[in-house]
Amino acid sequence: MTAFPRGACAPLDNPGKSECACVSRRGSGIMASWNRNGNRMREAKMSTLVLLVWLLSALDAVKVSPLIDKVGDHKDFKKLLRTRTNVLVLYTKTATSGDSHLKLLSDVAQTVKGQGTIAWVNCGDSEGRKLCKKVKVDPSSKQGGIELLHYKDGTFHTEYNRPTTIKSMVAFLKDPSGPPLWEENPEAKDVVHIETEKEFRKLLKKEEKPVLMMFYAPWCGVCKRMQPIFQQAATEAKGQFVLAGMNVHPSEFDGLKQEYSVKGYPTFCYFEKGKFLYHYENYGATAKDITDWLKNPQPPQPKTPEVPWSEMDSAVFHLTDDTFDSFLEEHPAALVMFYAPWCGHCKKMKPEYDEAAEILNKDADSPGVLAAVDATVHKALGERFKISGFPTVKYFEKGEERYTLPHLRTKNMIVEYMHNPQAPPPPELSWEDKPSSVSHLGSEDFREALKKKKHALVMFYAPWCPHCKNAVPHFTTAAELFKEDRKIVFAAVDCTKGQNHEVCKQEGVEGYPTFNHYNYGKFVERYNGDRGEAGFTGFMRSLRGRDQEKVVKRKEEL
Repeated sequence: MTAFPRGACAPLDNPGKSECACVSRRGSGIMASWNRNGNRMREAKMSTLVLLVWLLSALDAVKVSPLIDKVGDHKDFKKLLRTRTNVLVLYTKTATSGDSHLKLLSDVAQTVKGQGTIAWVNCGDSEGRKLCKKVKVDPSSKQGGIELLHYKDGTFHTEYNRPTTIKSMVAFLKDPSGPPLWEENPEAKDVVHIETEKEFRKLLKKEEKPVLMMFYAPWCGVCKRMQPIFQQAATEAKGQFVLAGMNVHPSEFDGLKQEYSVKGYPTFCYFEKGKFLYHYENYGATAKDITDWLKNPQPPQPKTPEVPWSEMDSAVFHLTDDTFDSFLEEHPAALVMFYAPWCGHCKKMKPEYDEAAEILNKDADSPGVLAAVDATVHKALGERFKISGFPTVKYFEKGEERYTLPHLRTKNMIVEYMHNPQAPPPPELSWEDKPSSVSHLGSEDFREALKKKKHALVMFYAPWCPHCKNAVPHFTTAAELFKEDRKIVFAAVDCTKGQNHEVCKQEGVEGYPTFNHYNYGKFVERYNGDRGEAGFTGFMRSLRGRDQEKVVKRKEEL
């Protein structure tokens, strides 16, 4: 565009008139039109128009997203903290000192909608100044004239001091008490952090150096243990190799996981010139182990097949589908352990069972004998005795099953029991069998039940899962608090029961527990917040609060 000096003429848009527009030398607020002979055709004061344009541009500069709550009054602020359980507040010295943060926070607010709230307090205007004084916040003392504070369950929680990026802020608001993202750790600066499949493909295409990629999930314990080792190796190998990390837990990376056989976390993949060569499988490695392997990468060594328990030197009698009944006819009192070779609890119990068998199976005056069945091989026996978990220990008397004994795990307990067999204490009721306000769903009623509720928070779990057991009482208490609200349901699905595993698979469940939020049966989002009562209730209150706001807004519009 051609720039014209003040007082010079520029042709008007209408080429048919011999006029030009110019800015008068008499003042910046006067615009005049002159003809070619210098005769003045018209003059109009434009001060008002200029002022209006300036005001509009000023307003546009501080335009705030409707998703950000602008708060000035102290009562409104207290109400906000009372009705919202997860609030990040931006305090600014002036109306414009937080412009860059407000733009960023608008995107954050959109992403965490329903899970967290963003608010803004301008400590520079008269109302905001009073509010900031009451809550003892002074952004003028901070760099840039801004301060970010987080409030949880109505009270101050912490100052936000993580990176001011969308990814970090969203992660923080989804789990305010959780650990920072891996890439936020300064010691992980030499790890290349990949966020998207496009970035991953680009890295493989353009990187000349060999790449060791760590596919991980944020919640994975082994991943957390390996990260400091991996980042140390990245620093030591810098310049020769590239060590990269990528969170592939979200379902959007299912295709990538299938492509590189990511069946658990972490999975390490080694690439040269963009081509996948090997998996690295030393999960107990040190940084030196990793760098040494990178200098001479080799495919994983085939694992030595484990010798079956039945082929080991053991005093335990190992039974089959064919020998089971005849063995019980010959031994009037027998304790039988149904197991699976891969089962960790079985492996832990095996030496105790072996030692007890050394005493009981070799004593002529023994009150009974110990036997074992591999239920993964002898499936007919597993089905006959309804074996659903491992190990399962059953006591048989004169060929008849008498008791299931989940408490027998050590040598001494086993030997003592065989000398005085008796009924075990009544089993603890399952979560599903205990009275509560949680709605337990299965494959037959999952879809229909959720269609009737505006908000459903569903916990997909396995009864044996320790993290699930920890979450159950908190989830149950939260359900009790909302039991009178007909639009809300806290539901649970046991993914190990019957055909429920198909439902869990369809809903993208890859680990336990998994929490999904549904709106009238439609999946909305994965809940990754705090697994305590406050987290569950806060999440649901936030949803209901937004529902109420929409109702009020509609009434105002009417």
